[in-house]
Amino acid sequence: MADRGQELADALARVLGAASIAGLHRLSGGASRETWSFKADGRDLVLRKDPPGAVAGGLAREADLLRAARTAGVPVPDVIASGDGSDGVGAPYIVMNHVDGETIARRILRDDAYASARPKMARQCGEILAAIHSIPTDATAGLPDDDPLEKYAAVYAGFGEPHPTFDLALKWLRETRPSTERRTLVHGDFRNGNLIVGAEGIRSVLDWELAHVGDPMEDLGWLCANAWRFGGELPVGGFGTYDDLVAGYEAVSGVAVDRAALNWWEAAANLSWGVICIAQAATHRSGAVRSVELAAIGRRVCETEWDLLGNFAASRAFASAKAPLGTVAEGRPVRAVVSDEMHDVPTAAELVEAVREFLERDVMTATEGRVQFHTRVAVNVLNMVQRELTLGADQAVTHTERLAVLGVGSERELSDAIASGAMDDRLDEVVAIVRATVRDKLAVANPKYLRD
Repeated sequence: MADRGQELADALARVLGAASIAGLHRLSGGASRETWSFKADGRDLVLRKDPPGAVAGGLAREADLLRAARTAGVPVPDVIASGDGSDGVGAPYIVMNHVDGETIARRILRDDAYASARPKMARQCGEILAAIHSIPTDATAGLPDDDPLEKYAAVYAGFGEPHPTFDLALKWLRETRPSTERRTLVHGDFRNGNLIVGAEGIRSVLDWELAHVGDPMEDLGWLCANAWRFGGELPVGGFGTYDDLVAGYEAVSGVAVDRAALNWWEAAANLSWGVICIAQAATHRSGAVRSVELAAIGRRVCETEWDLLGNFAASRAFASAKAPLGTVAEGRPVRAVVSDEMHDVPTAAELVEAVREFLERDVMTATEGRVQFHTRVAVNVLNMVQRELTLGADQAVTHTERLAVLGVGSERELSDAIASGAMDDRLDEVVAIVRATVRDKLAVANPKYLRD
């Protein structure tokens, strides 16, 4: 064990009063928050620890919340110890008991080991969320109490990256926001992927960093966002129905769920995730963290745009939106772009295909873990680039024609016109054109997302 690991093991032994610390190893990389696994006198434990120099307060709040959650009946790990790091651990930390189970959403949704759990989980989620919303809002100090819609609207505006779908969504969400006087503790990231699951269902709720005070329907809507279905067909985390989620929530909370409010918060979650995708791609592009995964997430923005357009239709907003512009709105049949004869063959698209095949055939099969995962992401990125090389030029011509019908010359001009109200008398037409554009973006970014 390296010196640093030995120092940490010695500190944990003192904090826990343990005779032996064994198997101490770090589970996660990165510069934000560390996770370590170890045994103390044979007991399986987990350490979550801030890096040196981190702003204090986050893990202390999380420790308070975990203790309060357990008191409220929420399945969470036991907090064994916590502190500010002055006891030798070196930074704010929490020590918790290890909870066996699966957290990877795609396995939860597909593996036979969880077949009996999946039908139960939506109702369990409703019951757990009702318990979370019963936790006193003063269970810990410093909980944020911001308006999530306006928070993400400000983040979106700050990037200066135009997305007309988001401007339409903000207009619609502000005009149709449900009224409520309920204010509770909100988990903030309750979703498939942040749950530990066993054969019997949900064993634990993880990742409380985004907890805040707000409308409790925010948690239900976030859970139902399409991003957290991971390809599953069912609306609640890919594993369950709205009816089961609501039934579980109402049975424990005694509060009737307004389905329209739930749908509104699901749409708000789609918008929020879209803005987060922009932010994650910006982290890569700025050079702060160079990552093929973060770069690829930038091309997932159009998925959230497509989901928001579906939210409009489901809510009857812009219900009369039809394409009045024929082939310009819907797009012409796309032609393959012929490579400029100045360059030799293979074409750019064929070169990308060759690199993709090498990664898929040779690199992915010879690696595992994080390298294999990032290789898979890189393969998806190359598929995306190949489609753009093939389709992009024709799509660009069609896109320019669509914008010209609305009297604008760019996405920025269209976004500004929507935000200012200049397009209010043409919203049906705008939605039809935006929908056609988002469809084209998905044809490049992720054709499988197009289900209709």
